[in-house]
Amino acid sequence: MILIILDTIKAILLGIVEGFTEFLPISSTGHLILVNQFISFDKEFTLLFDIVIQLGAILAVLLYFWKKLWPFTKDINKNKEILNIWYKTIVGVLPAILLGALSANIIEKKLFNPWIVAFALLIGGIIILIIERKSRTPKITSINNLSFKTAFLIGLVQCLSMIPGTSRSAATIVGAMIFGASRVVATEFSFFLAIPTMLAASAYSLLKYKALLNIHQISVLSTGFIVSFIVALAVIKFLISYVQKNNFKIFGYYRIILGMIIIVYFLWH
Repeated sequence: MILIILDTIKAILLGIVEGFTEFLPISSTGHLILVNQFISFDKEFTLLFDIVIQLGAILAVLLYFWKKLWPFTKDINKNKEILNIWYKTIVGVLPAILLGALSANIIEKKLFNPWIVAFALLIGGIIILIIERKSRTPKITSINNLSFKTAFLIGLVQCLSMIPGTSRSAATIVGAMIFGASRVVATEFSFFLAIPTMLAASAYSLLKYKALLNIHQISVLSTGFIVSFIVALAVIKFLISYVQKNNFKIFGYYRIILGMIIIVYFLWH
């Protein structure tokens, strides 16, 4: 009974971490690696758990943007616009899928450690501050104005997020802004890119995991999934509202502070 309670608490805490950090430009993978230093399950189950709670976050995106992403309505013109968004999303995700298939195992073995996370957080935070200090007039104010070439270039930048601590959302948002997108467009396209990117990564990892699950493990996975979904949905609503009137400097400062704390902590331990 004590084990069940402890594992449920772990599932709730990790679900909150995933849901809170997945779509903010602060790196969910980096945060999970750090939190797993203190609370985690056995190694094999931890890998599966981290995948399942990501699926909860994906479901939150699909639910929130359902009307923008469901291409089978009575309005033919609207369907064409929605399909156009999906085409651009697929083009944008191709670089990450190809590179991920070639280097996923190497990245996981060599880069998944707190030191890489710390330096990636620091560097990413500095880049965000530099980008936000430059005054600019966005050329792309709607995803309909986003070209396939730009979508592909954003997808190339997204590949940087394979380095733990970089943040997929940070890479795509900053990349989109560099190529002329407004914060709102950059943020929305980052959400859309998350769907096939995270589904592909999850499917790949699930195929590698062949263990049978017992009732307790299913319960733990379900708890983490539900918590991640609820928290991610709240974060999506917050971020969409936030970017309409604010910049990303606060996330840049957060990344730098957290990166420094991690370095100091592991230098002393």
